[in-house]
Amino acid sequence: MGSPSKEEVLERYSRVFPRAARVTYAPIVGVKARNALVWDVEGRDYIDFLSDAAVQNVGHNNPRVVEAIKEQAERLIHFTFIYGFPLEPLLLAEKLAKIAPVENPKVSFGLTGSDANDGAIKFARAYTKRRAILSYLRSYYGSTYGAMSVTGLEFEVRSIVGELSDVHYIPYPNCYRCPFGKEPGSCHFECLDYLKSKFEGEVYADGVAALFAEPIQGDAGMIVPPKDYFKRLKRILDEHGILLVVDEVQSGLGRTGRWFAIEHFGVKPDVITLAKPLGGGLPISAIIGRGEILDSLPPLGHAFTLSGNPVASRAALAVIEEIEEKDLLRRAERLGKRAKKRLDRMKEEHELIGDVRGLGLMLGVDLVKDRETKERAYEEARKVVWRAYELGLIVAFLQGNVLRIQPPLTIEEELLDEGLDRLERAVGDVEEGRVPDEVLTKVQGW
Repeated sequence: MGSPSKEEVLERYSRVFPRAARVTYAPIVGVKARNALVWDVEGRDYIDFLSDAAVQNVGHNNPRVVEAIKEQAERLIHFTFIYGFPLEPLLLAEKLAKIAPVENPKVSFGLTGSDANDGAIKFARAYTKRRAILSYLRSYYGSTYGAMSVTGLEFEVRSIVGELSDVHYIPYPNCYRCPFGKEPGSCHFECLDYLKSKFEGEVYADGVAALFAEPIQGDAGMIVPPKDYFKRLKRILDEHGILLVVDEVQSGLGRTGRWFAIEHFGVKPDVITLAKPLGGGLPISAIIGRGEILDSLPPLGHAFTLSGNPVASRAALAVIEEIEEKDLLRRAERLGKRAKKRLDRMKEEHELIGDVRGLGLMLGVDLVKDRETKERAYEEARKVVWRAYELGLIVAFLQGNVLRIQPPLTIEEELLDEGLDRLERAVGDVEEGRVPDEVLTKVQGW
């Protein structure tokens, strides 16, 4: 019996999966992948500039990861970490503790970034004996109850199902669209003054357990804060005994040219959450925090039967080994500069591009209708994504208008250049009206 057609698969998807479970950018029925290429059911190949949603830092079906999974599956698929003592999660935890910029760390494993952020809320509240949580507007931490409750991006679901209490929001330092109307060079960190005023008028500072932060706001549109922002912020937090919890789910494990993106900003967080790229495609997450913080909950206070799974742990160890041995931190930095330089040249040629930003291979291309007003180009972004798909390039958008550029750290240089060529062609085709309005119904996005 042959494989089903793409149209049949799409129709069957609509029958069995609810809309809450997924979102569509392009109708690609992936059946095979290798490094930065994905093949669909029709045999067509695509350059993946999304890294499978920032998961495949070491490339799709990385040979080292595949071999580790095969070898481990032959020996021990699972022996529950919460009761027993399998070796694989121990080796992984020791490795994470070694590379993480956290003092005297311990590690707690889970299955996805959402449960890691849920756990971080519990650990922070238990350690500090405080309940209030600070977070950022337009942040994203996941879809479980706790992670959803500290997310500052999507409020519709919470209006329906409820949320955790005692969560308060502050604006992120977005220098391209400053919430305080400032331009680069005229900024005096009004965003930090806002935090201080919040402590004076709305939130009791010494009752705050933690501030949750992304070192680069991913789903907000790849927002990179000023270099000194986190240093200044950490001084304020330390003054009030507030923990800094850093979400590295999207930015971690080499994506920005460092093991963790927070390392670009010269501070050591109290807790780091990690997931997406850690398992090389298998579900695993980690909370890495100061030992006394992670010892603050009682036995099974944050545990899952399948956490510390030996196969996922071996895969994660293989991911870290690949990054180390192939020097992918330096490669991500070098290729990121190469890609950004090319994108900056595109900006000079295409009025649709208002801003290019990011670190390493975590880049955002902000599409605008007008460079002066910075009005977001929502429809144009959908058309660019669709045209890119037609040209054999996988790319998505964030905030409705910011192209998400996150290829594998292992992408071949010529393939990176080819992908950028296809992206520029897609942008040009949209600017010149070659992409019809009817495609807007095909690209859902988020």
